[in-house]
Amino acid sequence: MKLEGLKVVDLSWFLPGPYLTTALADHGAEVIKVEPPGEGDPGRHIKPMDERTSVFFRNMGRGKKSIVLDLKSEQGRADLFQLASAADVLVESFRPGVAARFGIGYDAVSAKNPGIVYCSISAFGQDGAYPGRAAHDLALEAMTGVLSLTLGDDGRPAIPGIPVADLVSGLHGLSGVLMALLRRQTTGKGDYIDVSMHEALMASCANVVGSAFAENKHPDVKNQRTTGGSAFYRVYDTSDGRQLVIAGQEMKFIKNLLGALGKPEMAPLCEWPGAHQKPVMEFLEATFRTKPLAHWMQWLDTLDICWGPVATLPEAIADQNLVKRGAVLTDAEGRKHFAPVVRFKNEPSQPVYREPLLGEHTAEVLKR
Repeated sequence: MKLEGLKVVDLSWFLPGPYLTTALADHGAEVIKVEPPGEGDPGRHIKPMDERTSVFFRNMGRGKKSIVLDLKSEQGRADLFQLASAADVLVESFRPGVAARFGIGYDAVSAKNPGIVYCSISAFGQDGAYPGRAAHDLALEAMTGVLSLTLGDDGRPAIPGIPVADLVSGLHGLSGVLMALLRRQTTGKGDYIDVSMHEALMASCANVVGSAFAENKHPDVKNQRTTGGSAFYRVYDTSDGRQLVIAGQEMKFIKNLLGALGKPEMAPLCEWPGAHQKPVMEFLEATFRTKPLAHWMQWLDTLDICWGPVATLPEAIADQNLVKRGAVLTDAEGRKHFAPVVRFKNEPSQPVYREPLLGEHTAEVLKR
């Protein structure tokens, strides 16, 4: 596997850091997860549970080794410093300054191990206006304007279904770690990576920030091309109380659908977003309400357009494309797992679909 021989110390909790280090473990890195005594990583206790631990934790803990260290004790800090001194990568998600107070900040570790790639993921970054402030995903979605773009039919912000700030900051952290490791091959030196969840999510607004950058104005959300102003980027009800989405605004897709529905003359209305598309929206709303979702799925599949059913999670997991590609796997214990998304032709991943018990590898790793 691509990352065999890489040693990673993981001091992160919940999602951003563990998402990063799970990707490293899936491709062969030895990831040593450091947990506090007692209940360990809080992710172990996020319901629902299975026989061993939570589904959340097995998704974020698979293939890793767990050791228990009390970082409030001198011995625990000494053990961690010893691990970091022999590691290639360290990932932490403490509030800024905490790692340094524990004696395991980048300056201390890199003085002993100049090749260390040290990644810190925090809500607002290591400096700036809010370095010590705590925040989770939803607050960051609010502060970056993402919630002001995600409106329900009542015009109020709607809570997104997945924690985008957590995920994109984890992916930026992953790319930073890999870039630093690549550069280390030339220089022999590691680096320090400061990932701000706030910045990572803000940068993800690149495709919707036009009016704010150009005119210092918030967009008219309901009339923007991807937030409500396009008949061809919209959710539609079907006769059985289900929904489908039409999600392709290229003119070829617009003409294909409207032509098949006997309304080709409406296509010019869809050349740009805005309230003038209302007649097309109303036509599609009335049309899709006449038949159940299953009918439309079969019919739409005959056309060259972009569409999809609004699936439940069980339906999504059972999607025939995911099944055919082996994207959702079942282990020997009957538990489901997501396969790694990055697929190499040479040296493919060989993930271990088992999460560690709390402290399972303490004696092995610390050799005591």
